[in-house]
Amino acid sequence: MGPKRDLADLLVDVKLFSKCSSRQRRTIARHAQIADLPAGVDLVKEGEPGDALFVILDGEAIVYQGGMEVSRSGPGAYFGEMAILDGEPRSATVVAATDVKVAVIGIRMFRTMLREFSDLAEQLLIALAGELREARKVPEPG
Repeated sequence: MGPKRDLADLLVDVKLFSKCSSRQRRTIARHAQIADLPAGVDLVKEGEPGDALFVILDGEAIVYQGGMEVSRSGPGAYFGEMAILDGEPRSATVVAATDVKVAVIGIRMFRTMLREFSDLAEQLLIALAGELREARKVPEPG
């Protein structure tokens, strides 16, 4: 099994792609670039234009907004989808906390996939809606 096949398997654990068929995941994997990056590197920078979606395959990254740490992300986490969907600048800076392996899907490829797989577009909308609901949840008093 080559690395692209492995990537298709790994995408099962990525919420954004979890509802996709195995055929769709193989197609996504085929069009993704894999990058091994050192700790300390900026994966994306707040305020810059977004040109790719990133999926963390290995390692950990820290998400900063306005210079404040807001979260840490590990394998299966993805980021960059908002900027490539709406064309707005990146809403956060993501820095590799450790050496990381990421899958990178460029904006043109991502948009092509959305056009060609109507069911992929539907799954992405479902996944994004789920995240939005999660983000809007009011914390339990207590």
